[in-house]
Amino acid sequence: MAKPFRPIRASFVVREASGCAVRTRLKDLTATDVEVLRQVGAHLGSLASRDLRLYASAGFERSSVSWAVRKQALTSECSSRWAGAITKGTHDQYALARRAQGAHLHGLESAVRAIRERLAKPVGSRGSKREPGGYRSAFEWRHKAQRLRVLEARHAQVKADRDAGRVRVVRGGKRLANTRHHLDEAGLSETRWRARWEAARLFLSADGESGKRYGNETIRVTPDGQVSIKLPTPLEHLANAPHGRYALTGRILFRHRGEEWADRVTGHRAVAYDIRHDPLRDRWYLTASWKRPSLHTVPLETACADGVIGVDMNADHLAAYRLDAHGNPAGEPRRFAYDLTGAASHRDAQLRHALTRLMHWAVATGVGAVAIEDLDFADSTTREKHGRRTRFRQTISGIPTGRLKARIVNMAAEHGLTVVAVDPAYTSQWGAQHWKTPLTTPARAVTRHDAAAIAIGRRALGRPVRRRTATPPHDRSDRAGHRAVQAGPGDRRREETRPSIPGQRTRSATPDTRAKAGDQRAQHRSGHAAEHEKTWTWTQGSLPLSL
Repeated sequence: MAKPFRPIRASFVVREASGCAVRTRLKDLTATDVEVLRQVGAHLGSLASRDLRLYASAGFERSSVSWAVRKQALTSECSSRWAGAITKGTHDQYALARRAQGAHLHGLESAVRAIRERLAKPVGSRGSKREPGGYRSAFEWRHKAQRLRVLEARHAQVKADRDAGRVRVVRGGKRLANTRHHLDEAGLSETRWRARWEAARLFLSADGESGKRYGNETIRVTPDGQVSIKLPTPLEHLANAPHGRYALTGRILFRHRGEEWADRVTGHRAVAYDIRHDPLRDRWYLTASWKRPSLHTVPLETACADGVIGVDMNADHLAAYRLDAHGNPAGEPRRFAYDLTGAASHRDAQLRHALTRLMHWAVATGVGAVAIEDLDFADSTTREKHGRRTRFRQTISGIPTGRLKARIVNMAAEHGLTVVAVDPAYTSQWGAQHWKTPLTTPARAVTRHDAAAIAIGRRALGRPVRRRTATPPHDRSDRAGHRAVQAGPGDRRREETRPSIPGQRTRSATPDTRAKAGDQRAQHRSGHAAEHEKTWTWTQGSLPLSL
């Protein structure tokens, strides 16, 4: 018996990002500027590390009173604004660690559950498409039983930490901290690792304040690009400007969103700044971020009034197909390839380049929306769920769902497009089943991913994915077989069987168990007598036809 289809969630318009950030390089810095930035960042970083340790070890025993005590203790070693920025950064990092801890706990629970189900089945039992079978050999069964005990112990430890409100977080990153013990494998010297470690633990971030001069009193950037920093109390002797400030020598320029940033700075509206050091290139960067006014979400019908472009996300490319307002494929399919191997900067650049080409094509076609799948592979990438299917797990893990969602929403807003998220259920299956063959021609090869893009676009438009069958010839519908019908909600194929009509359909049909057609004299045709209307009789003689 076929498994029933799960209900399809309604499509929705993705809200635009409420904040934006731009980055530029701090150029023409002198040796004194670099040394001051290092000293200020190291001093504030040590205070941030101490505050994070106290906050994480407190568990659930924290309140506004304890926050005030922590901030007061930090104020004496830096300033009130720096202390506020440090405590806010501590709260954000703790919240992020808690979310990561919950995701890790969920992954452990899924792995334990999958191993238990497979261990309970006989060794060598075959599985189905949706349910895995038992393990192949007794050796693998014993190995998985041992792994189950390890995962259960790890799950108990993580659950105990979560129940106590305790997180295990490292400023600078756990991966970089563990790399210190494997420098040869990482290809790093101790000096290079130390430079990365110190750069990752610097703290030079300050939130903005509306109404203050140029929107930020701690890290101030004037409209003409001059950057000055409020020095902590122990480092005020390094000041080269009034009121304990240090002004950098170089000037900055925001080439992207520069006018929007200048309007905020001139109007003294809040702008947050963050200064980072890149030890690989030995460069300093300044990032400005601010909150944009809340925008009204465009209704789904208005967004899709001029058609939509369905986008199917894959591990190495984006498959896109344009659909008109009625859900009909228009033009040719497009593919935007990217390479997600190598460094993180290379992967990010590849993804941005592919999305840029997609947005330019969408604007050129005149559509108003881009439809994507609301994918979530959080529970589908573990080896316990897919077993030995290593290639399939790598393919799923390689699809950049999270980063692509964040980037496509922001980039679509800049090009005046709306992003529509649809339910990913059965898009690849139904797309290949109903749209791949009809659209394939000798001059155009439609792939499974192109067909999935059509299914995604039709779902965003509110159209059924499954299409009608081709109309039979007008002369004899019986010769063509099935008539044109719409597939029902529970049908797996696009065609339905023709309803059974009692009786024979032609004169030449052999008798069967069904009811006979009856008297055919009712079928009068213009200019012809009825088929069974007789004007004379004839019978076969009894003599043989040969001697």
